[in-house]
Amino acid sequence: MIIVVLIAAVAFINKENEIPANHLEVALRDIGHQLLLSAKDSSSTVLPVKKLNEYTYRISFQNNVGFISDTLMNIVERAFQKNALAKDYIVNLKNCKQNETVLAFEINDKTGNLTPCKGRKLAVGCYVIEIEFLKTNKFNFFWLLLLVIPLSVVGFYLKDTLRKNEEAAAILENNDYIQLGNFRFYTDNNVLKIEDKSIMLSEKETKALKIFAKNLNEIVEREKLMKEIWEDEGIVVISRNVDVLVSKLRKKLSDDNSIKFINIHGKGYKFIIE
Repeated sequence: MIIVVLIAAVAFINKENEIPANHLEVALRDIGHQLLLSAKDSSSTVLPVKKLNEYTYRISFQNNVGFISDTLMNIVERAFQKNALAKDYIVNLKNCKQNETVLAFEINDKTGNLTPCKGRKLAVGCYVIEIEFLKTNKFNFFWLLLLVIPLSVVGFYLKDTLRKNEEAAAILENNDYIQLGNFRFYTDNNVLKIEDKSIMLSEKETKALKIFAKNLNEIVEREKLMKEIWEDEGIVVISRNVDVLVSKLRKKLSDDNSIKFINIHGKGYKFIIE
């Protein structure tokens, strides 16, 4: 009886997780449409979506197209979130003639995302996009039975071995900085200094902190941050990128408890120094 119930549950869950074919095709065509718009092409068409196998689909275009890799990643992620498609997938961008992969990335909640091609700008050419939906693990009855056995190994902690070196190169003492609480913010060097400690900032972190410093104690809308940090450079992003960036700044400024980023629901963030 237990096995029958489990089989019925698995069948029901699989049925619930199925994506209607028509809905999937429309969502994939919308990805192609958004890519054309990002490339400022409003006249070309997206060719019919082809199903290569049970899990893989191909998007192709009427004319040649060129775009930025980050834009492709963000448009695909935004479409998948909006249309409740799969959470785990691989995207391969191939050229038409050699059918060679020129760009690829993987979104995977379990093993972690792989985005090795960020920041690349692709020349105008003939490309096809192949999206592979990764198979989700079905219920495994053996693992289910093993749940009654105490786990013998409790997992291990991964350390961030790729952490950026926060010790910045020595900066000559001068007045060319912005005072933020106990921090000195050297905008030209992308560096924060507090006492004898130097913290390196990325270019995007520097841009964001400059915007917050100019709008101290005021609400800075997400749209403003998205536009001035990414979209002015032709990169399409989602609001989550802003949240991640603010989280990084909050961590790097944590040595001064008087500095706070307050999340204003539905609007953006307020940067305050008490």
